Amino acid sequence: MAMMRLRREDPRVVGSFRLHRRLGAGGMGVVYLGSDRRGQRVALKVIRPDLAEDQEFRSRFAREVSAARRIRGGCTARLVAADLEAERPWFATQYVPGPSLHDKVAEEGPLRAADVAAVGAALSEGLVAVHEAGVVHRDLKPSNILLSPKGPRIIDFGIAWATGASTLTHVGTAVGSPGFLAPEQVRGAVVTPATDVFALGATLAYAAMGDSPFGHGSSEVMLYRVVHEEPQLLGVPDALAPLVQACLAKDPEERPSTLQLSMRLKEIAAREAQGLSDGRPPAPRPVRVVDDRPTGRLDERYTERGGGPGRPQRTPPPRPASGPRTAPPRGPAGRDPGPRGAGPRTPSRTGGGGRPGSRPGGGPLRPANPRLLRQRLFVFVVVTLIVLLGIAAAQGLSG
Repeated sequence: MAMMRLRREDPRVVGSFRLHRRLGAGGMGVVYLGSDRRGQRVALKVIRPDLAEDQEFRSRFAREVSAARRIRGGCTARLVAADLEAERPWFATQYVPGPSLHDKVAEEGPLRAADVAAVGAALSEGLVAVHEAGVVHRDLKPSNILLSPKGPRIIDFGIAWATGASTLTHVGTAVGSPGFLAPEQVRGAVVTPATDVFALGATLAYAAMGDSPFGHGSSEVMLYRVVHEEPQLLGVPDALAPLVQACLAKDPEERPSTLQLSMRLKEIAAREAQGLSDGRPPAPRPVRVVDDRPTGRLDERYTERGGGPGRPQRTPPPRPASGPRTAPPRGPAGRDPGPRGAGPRTPSRTGGGGRPGSRPGGGPLRPANPRLLRQRLFVFVVVTLIVLLGIAAAQGLSG
């Protein structure tokens, strides 16, 4: 919440509270940041001088403060103190640190569907406590909702009224903020808890879209739209749109209760947080590289990205150098056999100075082929016998 320095005309002390900063000003008076002797910070509202001279207003203000004392809920700013008999009546509520919902959306844009649902669920639960105390807020809007570290808080019960009271302070004057007023408030009919439900629906639409569902314009234009035109909810996530639409029904009897809203919004918030709702696109999944190579080549991509020695890998068959092979390369898995001819391997090698069964260049021996060994042993024995017989024959001829 923005703070401003005290002006020359501002009081420095009100009751037992010392004032430090201006928090804002509204139709009823000025709100200050104050603290008591123990250091407890409060938001203290001092009523305007012209209203303070109105005895009818003083009587209504006294009833409102009495009703506010009965509210017990974690979603409202607790009433700390009030002086109804002062020259300028005032009341102090618990100070709530954090920006208003209006400022949050104006600075950072619309909230995510999960956040809108979570805020709405908390506000609905808070309104249950307000209505159980026999009070209707009558001016619920984004600027009257503070986003504290402990959750949203409803503030400014300055025009709150007992359930069943009229919305007209003077003939033809509607109390509240255009665009968030319910149709029955504009007509001057009796206010009920459903009146706050309408305002909550307009507030959630603002949080999801970043704009009022009834657009912009003069007060007269806005009030006409609230009564006679349907809200524009383009931009509200699909998961929330039906519920928001129900809150903005023209007939109060067709709106859901605050308890129903709280339960439904909690369900939506849980689904949205898990990405299971159809109200918004699912969370992006990890991108896999897709190409036209045959399947089963994931290990090849892994080795290309530095699968390092000592890690189990499967190397795909190398591309042929000059034609198809007639037999697959043999040897330990993962070893590149190197460039060779395209023809089939022969049982033995000749030339090149290499030993039988050794790779050119003195590489490590390949596993022995039993059949090839038997053939070579047979040839060795036959050649040896022939040599021995030749030697014996030569010795006989010389003798």
